[in-house]
Amino acid sequence: MAEEKKEFPPYKVVYDQGTGEYEEKKSRFIASVAPVSTEQEALDFIDSVRKKYYNARHNCTAFIIGRNRELTRCSDDGEPSGTAGKPILEVLLGADVTNVAVVVTRYFGGTLLGTGGLVRAYTIAAQRGLDDAGIATMRYGIEMTISIDYTDVGRVQYLLGSRQVTIADSRYTDRVAFDIRIPAEQEQALRKALTESTSARAGIRETGEGYYMDM
Repeated sequence: MAEEKKEFPPYKVVYDQGTGEYEEKKSRFIASVAPVSTEQEALDFIDSVRKKYYNARHNCTAFIIGRNRELTRCSDDGEPSGTAGKPILEVLLGADVTNVAVVVTRYFGGTLLGTGGLVRAYTIAAQRGLDDAGIATMRYGIEMTISIDYTDVGRVQYLLGSRQVTIADSRYTDRVAFDIRIPAEQEQALRKALTESTSARAGIRETGEGYYMDM
């Protein structure tokens, strides 16, 4: 596999919002997970969950911001120190995700769970919420338009398929145009392969670049 560009390394994020629940001795733990890109977005999400579960005993939180996880925060929200926010944060760190916020809401069931029980419950709830949200990889990619003759359509489609490159859009006029997006580190090899397979008939034009979500 080609080496990732050092200046644009891939990173993991949650795919969408998610929820997860866990019950222990009648205490309910409800995890709410959301993708966020700034600290303010994380705080706004946390506030919205607190308002939704306004009558809960605790709304414990953790979030991570930045491609290099520059900002991490967690809160026990009244639970014994280290039994809620830190375990939630550890779930996120263990999954190697960033730009994510989690709130685990607890409705007290009347029985104390002890330190170990709380850590386990918050961990399981957070993990279930994260699983429901899904994890995707953000990769730095290049967007390209390939212009070819009709006689080259089959071989180019085969070439792209063999490299697991998805054609985002196709246009059929006097020539055929395929819009694609590939990881940046694959650009030069693909250009070479397209040129060779079409005897240099393919026109290749870069149309953009940036991070994209790769499921």
